[in-house]
Amino acid sequence: MFILRNLWLFFLDFLETIVVSLAIFALVYIFLFQPHQVDGRSMEPNFHNGEYILTDKVSYRFGAPERGDVVVFHSPADERDDFIKRIIGVPGDTILVKGGYVYLNDTKLEEQYLNDPGNVLAGRFIREDTPVTVPPGQYLVMGDNRLHSSDSREWGLVGQSAIVGRAFFRYWPISTFGLVKTAEAELTIGAVKGIISR
Repeated sequence: MFILRNLWLFFLDFLETIVVSLAIFALVYIFLFQPHQVDGRSMEPNFHNGEYILTDKVSYRFGAPERGDVVVFHSPADERDDFIKRIIGVPGDTILVKGGYVYLNDTKLEEQYLNDPGNVLAGRFIREDTPVTVPPGQYLVMGDNRLHSSDSREWGLVGQSAIVGRAFFRYWPISTFGLVKTAEAELTIGAVKGIISR
C-alpha cells in the first residue's frame, strides 16, 4: 500500500509539473514571445531561409513600430500565414520609388543593409515615380532582398493590428544566435536615421 501511495504522489507531482510548465509556456507564447521560421529569400542577406527567430509581442503594446524595425505580421492574403519584412514608412511618411532607389520624405535612403541598394523595382501598389503617403495606423514594409520580395510595393500597406510583433532574437542556426539589429544604426537619411523590411 505504501508503494502505491508513493507512486500516486509521484504521478501527481509529475502531472502538476507538466500542467504548470504548459501553462507558463502558453502564457509566454500568447502574451510575450512567439517563435517563427523564416521562409524564403525575401530578407536576405540579413535573414536566411530556415532561420528561427523569436518575435517580441509586447513592445508594440507600449509604443508604435518604428522605421527600421523588422516585423512579423499576418499576410494580407491569408491571416494564417505570417511574413517578416522591414518597416520603411511609418504614418505620415511619403515614400517614392524612383530610378531603382527608395526615397523617404524626398530624401534618398542610404540602405546599407542591402546587397544591391540601387536595384529597387516599383510594383502594383507603389508605382515608379508616384509618391505614397502612409496614413495613420498603417505601415509600409519591404523585404531586404528587394528583387525577390513580395511586399508593400505589390500588395499595399500593413495595418498595425496585423503586426504580430518585432523580430528581436535569432536562435537557429547557432551561428546566427543573438539579438536582431534594427536598421536604425545602419540606415541614414541625411541626418535622420531608420528603416528595414522583411
